[in-house]
Amino acid sequence: MKLPRRAFLHLAAGAAALPAVSRIAGAQNQPAQTVRPLAERLAAYADGLRYDDLDTATIERVKTHVIDTIGCGIGAFDKRPVGICRDVALATGGNATIIGTDRRTTPDLAAFANGAAFRYFDFNDTYTGRFSVHPSDHIAACLAVAEAERASAQDLITAIVIAYEVTCRLVDALDITARGWDPPVMSLPAVALAAGKLMKLNPDRLTQAVNLAVNDHIPMAQTRVQTLSDWKGFADAEAARNAVFAALLARGGLTGPAPIFEGQSGFFKQVSGPAEVDVNSFGRRGVPFLTHRCALKPYPAVIYTQTAIVAGIEVAREVGSLDRIAAIEIATTSRGYQRTGSEPEKWSPKTRETADHSLPYITARAMFDGDITNESFAPDMFGDPKILAFMQKISVREDPDLTARIGAAVPTRVTAILADGQRVSREVDYAPGFAERPMNRSEVERKFRGNVGKRWSQQRTDANLQALWALDQTDDLSVLLGRLSMQAKP
Repeated sequence: MKLPRRAFLHLAAGAAALPAVSRIAGAQNQPAQTVRPLAERLAAYADGLRYDDLDTATIERVKTHVIDTIGCGIGAFDKRPVGICRDVALATGGNATIIGTDRRTTPDLAAFANGAAFRYFDFNDTYTGRFSVHPSDHIAACLAVAEAERASAQDLITAIVIAYEVTCRLVDALDITARGWDPPVMSLPAVALAAGKLMKLNPDRLTQAVNLAVNDHIPMAQTRVQTLSDWKGFADAEAARNAVFAALLARGGLTGPAPIFEGQSGFFKQVSGPAEVDVNSFGRRGVPFLTHRCALKPYPAVIYTQTAIVAGIEVAREVGSLDRIAAIEIATTSRGYQRTGSEPEKWSPKTRETADHSLPYITARAMFDGDITNESFAPDMFGDPKILAFMQKISVREDPDLTARIGAAVPTRVTAILADGQRVSREVDYAPGFAERPMNRSEVERKFRGNVGKRWSQQRTDANLQALWALDQTDDLSVLLGRLSMQAKP
């Protein structure tokens, strides 16, 4: 069909104008400045950090956390769930030590088995931002990969700093728990970067390690609600295993989904919601590392109960006979209430894992015993009829004023109402070992010795502590880790 000349010229003019209109529209839709994807910025940060960027205090802090973490792992060595993880890992040979033995497995399985031991008692360190995490869960992966790669002690320490920094900064920026996801989500990019750094991956492959680790391994927060299972302590170890494996794949050249954070179905869209992460604010030379804001736990229980233990012991000491108490009111933060006092299971714990996340149980036990230890969570302890009856006097609620203080502080207020109407109350923001009340070397060693117990002679314990404090001078990580074997000679 022929078009009239006028119509043809009109269509032609419109067609000619389309590219210009499209260019204008495209320009209007472009951001003023293109921001690199977060995975690339995290990779650039990990690639650029050097041991020389770490100050003496940060190196000392890393050694403190390594010693504390290994002590927790040795203490849990003979626990049944830890043994199951160790047996699975040892079914495969490799070049990474299972701590407490003289045997080795692959680095990803060593990260898992050692991480399970480190976390079992819920006694290793913690960082509290928008929610709480255990950055020392990453130490297992860093030790395993460093040994397998024959990395230097300086490289190991740098990798640990990277893992801590990435985890803590992401916790400050992203509240993934509000949407029902589990805190080990943050371990995926942190461990992928630390492992990749030890493997000496370039920035592009570090980015791919993050992409691969994050996309397929997002854990659900069901791990930490209702009746808690063995998996409560092992979810982060599993995240580390996946992240190490992702780094191995990235080293081989495998690529992962991108942009993993900003994509149409990426992390911000599916998991955390929109967020800004300023990688330029991360610790580096002249900028403090968040390792210094991490707390060592004085008691083997969830972070939200640490200050309740201190407050409860002080209240009990003033009251004297606990028979005088008619009721106990515990005020905590929103997160403390959600995780430790909002569910009926916390008033009748059936598992160790539920008991060490129960604010009423832990406070009651602390008031009766004047302490909380690993033995506080034996079945005959959390099933004690006397304690269960006392717990029925306890109520837990959120105090918005305490929630507003959350950050480095984990505030709790314990109030005893006596039969005569008198009220005895204590409010505590920081427990011993928190950043505001840090442990010194002797206190760190006291906790380590308490965890190790009689598994080693005093001579071996002294020698191992001396070797661990000299971690930055270690020539051979395999030798150092081998000394921690239960079978090793003094």
